[in-house]
Amino acid sequence: MLSKNIESALNKQIRIEAESSQTYLSMACWAEVHGLEGIAQFMYTQSDEERAHMLKLVKYVNERGGHAQITDLKAPRITYSTFKEMFEELYNHEIFVSQSINELVHITFEEKDYATHNFLQWYVSEQIEEEATAKSILDKINLIGEDKGGLYLFDRDIQQLTVTSSIAINPK
Repeated sequence: MLSKNIESALNKQIRIEAESSQTYLSMACWAEVHGLEGIAQFMYTQSDEERAHMLKLVKYVNERGGHAQITDLKAPRITYSTFKEMFEELYNHEIFVSQSINELVHITFEEKDYATHNFLQWYVSEQIEEEATAKSILDKINLIGEDKGGLYLFDRDIQQLTVTSSIAINPK
């Protein structure tokens, strides 16, 4: 049985995961209309993964005697000056999500809810990987600079990253 405090914190995380999914969906739309098909596909996949993360939390809360709350979401940003700016936002967002997960883990320690603590370890590992992926992408973008040929290759190559990460990161 979840305490009300932990249930509330998990419901906050459900909202964060849902907003993450919407943010990446919006990024996918922006990339797609700017002819960046590889980046768009990567973002669509990220959006799906974030929704899966949300659903995993929803099921956990409900199975542990709580009530998962589906609330209104903050509208995501819809335009970017550059694809680099978009990926900088993605990286910063992943850092924010990691901080939120860490706070959740801290609450489970304080309340000695070791079942929820154990459940959240998957999210801790996931966030390490998400941050590393985002940082790696930003490093590649910085190498490209303003080179249009580099952008073309990056857009094509990021589709391969999507295939690899969607196999490696499976929330089921």
